[in-house]
Amino acid sequence: MLQKSVELDVRAPSVKTEVIAGVTTFLTMSYIIFVNPEILSTTGMDRNAVFVATCLAAALGSLIMGLVARWPIGMAPGMGLNAFFAFTVVGAMGFTWQQALGAVFISGVIFLLLTVSGVRSWLIAGIPHSMRSAIAAGIGLFLAIIALKNADIVVANKATYVTLGDVTRMGPLLAILGFFIIAGLDSLKVRGAILIGILVITVLSMLLGVTKFNGIVSMPPSILPTFLQLDVMGALHAGLLHVILVFVLVEVFDATGTLIGVAKRAGLIEEGQPNRLGRALLADSTAIVAGSLLGTSSTTAYVESASGVQAGGRTGLTAVVVAALFIAALLFSPLAGSVPAYATAPALLYVACLMLRELVEIEWEDVTDAAPAALTALMMPFTYSIANGLAFGFISYAVLKTVTGRAREVHAATWLVAALFIVRFALVAG
Repeated sequence: MLQKSVELDVRAPSVKTEVIAGVTTFLTMSYIIFVNPEILSTTGMDRNAVFVATCLAAALGSLIMGLVARWPIGMAPGMGLNAFFAFTVVGAMGFTWQQALGAVFISGVIFLLLTVSGVRSWLIAGIPHSMRSAIAAGIGLFLAIIALKNADIVVANKATYVTLGDVTRMGPLLAILGFFIIAGLDSLKVRGAILIGILVITVLSMLLGVTKFNGIVSMPPSILPTFLQLDVMGALHAGLLHVILVFVLVEVFDATGTLIGVAKRAGLIEEGQPNRLGRALLADSTAIVAGSLLGTSSTTAYVESASGVQAGGRTGLTAVVVAALFIAALLFSPLAGSVPAYATAPALLYVACLMLRELVEIEWEDVTDAAPAALTALMMPFTYSIANGLAFGFISYAVLKTVTGRAREVHAATWLVAALFIVRFALVAG
């Protein structure tokens, strides 16, 4: 039955290879079980409940991907959107985390409808390649400033807005050490480099008295503080409509790009051959809705799944193994509660560095492409909002193409998104 469910006998070299691939993927993406509770707990959400919700959402999403799409891709709450959820929607805009969860739920439903109707493919085809790359790079810069702030490496300053903190203090020193450990291990192709870096700094912080040791293993805590706590009606507030738009747009680009990229690497998408991309898109759409009900930000496909593909993963069994390991991770809630911000900050910063590689994909020779892309990436960290970055990028792209006589190059999808953001600014001004 398992072979039939994941098409093991068709594509996989062996069960052992698939299991190894699943373990490899889990090790490279399991840092999220420490980072996500750290980020979302800043909104007032119960940290232990978020830990459980993170593990369950990752397990459920990966299981759906493995059994429905039968692809070797792991899923979990996405980096970037969790920061947008916590620091922009709740922290800066002042909405409750329950309303933010409601916005995630609505975006998931819209995402699901866009996938089923085929509009998702139309949106993807209509967004300029340079803008897609800029969005990824901008989110990376947004994560970077959050990481540097959490590590006290960058602090507030009345004269210059931001400045260098006291990097001789123990916290910033631990964060800097953690970054070097992660980057060094990853350059040496060590599997689970980010996870190892988080754990090493956590242990060091305990030994130095910076963090209290809460234990390693225990029965999973209750998920009730976040389970079904979303406020859907509150999310329909006019101020959250553009937040839902941002969630949808980032989910469309991030998840779809990851799915196609990893699937191509695994040889699962071949020109002129039938594939399961439609099922994979449906799986990740469903996972967003389920994650919001559990109590976490948007769930998405993880690019770290490429490590499992590199290890030989070719079928859904790889994703099923990832799901099983996230379930097993529920027993490590005391350890997750002991991880300090100084241990998760270097992980955020390193992920940010990886995301900045997208800048090379931008057409820098064409100003009408380069300027909007640059604005998109720059406005995200400087306004502390992914939404503002998207707005400035899409609007400037449409305007610059128009004033240079190249309006025909602007796809209808780009016009639509730009118009929606203009309406959003008009409503705020009004």
